[in-house]
Amino acid sequence: MTQKGIRIGGVPVGAGHPPFVIAELSGNHNGSLDRAIKLVEAAADAGAHAVKLQTYTADTLTIDVNSADFLVASKDSPWAGRSLHELYRQAHTPWEWHDPIMRRARELGMVVFSSPFDETAVDFLANLDVPAYKIASFENVHLPLIRKVSAQGKPVIISTGLASIGEIDEAVTAARGAGCGELVLLKCTSTYPASPENSNVATVPLLREIFKCEVGLSDHTMGIGAAVAAIALGATVIEKHITLARADGGVDASFSLEPHEFRALVTETRCAYDAIGKVQLGPTEAEQGSLVFRRSIYIVRDVAAGEKLSADNIRIIRPGYGIAPKYYDRIIGATVRRDVKQGTPVAWDILV
Repeated sequence: MTQKGIRIGGVPVGAGHPPFVIAELSGNHNGSLDRAIKLVEAAADAGAHAVKLQTYTADTLTIDVNSADFLVASKDSPWAGRSLHELYRQAHTPWEWHDPIMRRARELGMVVFSSPFDETAVDFLANLDVPAYKIASFENVHLPLIRKVSAQGKPVIISTGLASIGEIDEAVTAARGAGCGELVLLKCTSTYPASPENSNVATVPLLREIFKCEVGLSDHTMGIGAAVAAIALGATVIEKHITLARADGGVDASFSLEPHEFRALVTETRCAYDAIGKVQLGPTEAEQGSLVFRRSIYIVRDVAAGEKLSADNIRIIRPGYGIAPKYYDRIIGATVRRDVKQGTPVAWDILV
């Protein structure tokens, strides 16, 4: 059964509604509650519909060990060489900040929710009465967490980064089996930053077809092109990281959008949505006034009554008030019934 459109925090999400754009704060608060509040305000000013936090501590994600298994090994990662515990300790949003951040977002008219990374975080967010939950890509194989989130009776958004089609199916089955009736899958490439070539947004309609739910994009590219392309392919949700300034640094700053860029994201994804429209052939109502700039057949030299039309006295020119060019061969050699001056559009009633 195909899932109907859903509502997240009262905002309709799905076909027939503009893209639902989520500003991901992640660790770009750089350890400052004041900066976190400013990020919320910047997201609101940019036109984001929602703000999303991440709810974890270093100790709920990993253990404080510096052996090779617990270090970021990839040289291409912005976090190369750092221990997981150190990284998460720096990046986490203190739980006591959640309430003031969420209050400010609601004051600005935005939906606000979070990604819980363990069961205690789900309980904490439930007490804050969040309107939705997000499962991060790295947690989409954590089926016990997905079941606990889904049992809350709120919309669930699951990022699909790294997941095979079988793993996505397991996550969706776990969510629906635990009571999730409003599901969104986000196509995601879990590299930081991601390249447009690696984004593969052609997957969006496939996920919608297979899983019969809303589908969007969690975008880690540096621009907005991937998000615009995803909307053109039917995405209804876009999630993107926001920062006040990449130059300020921070764990996610290198692949986050600055406020003016985020505003462009909101604007251009809405433009993409508006441009899709419906199948339309022939002139639209807005184009009716442009029909006069088509060519048509005109008298280009004075013609006397009884004279025949020829290439010397008619031409296919602009504007479009005469009969259509497709009749040119038919009227060559026809006789005019009255005198016709140069610049007169050819009409059937001037012919014998």
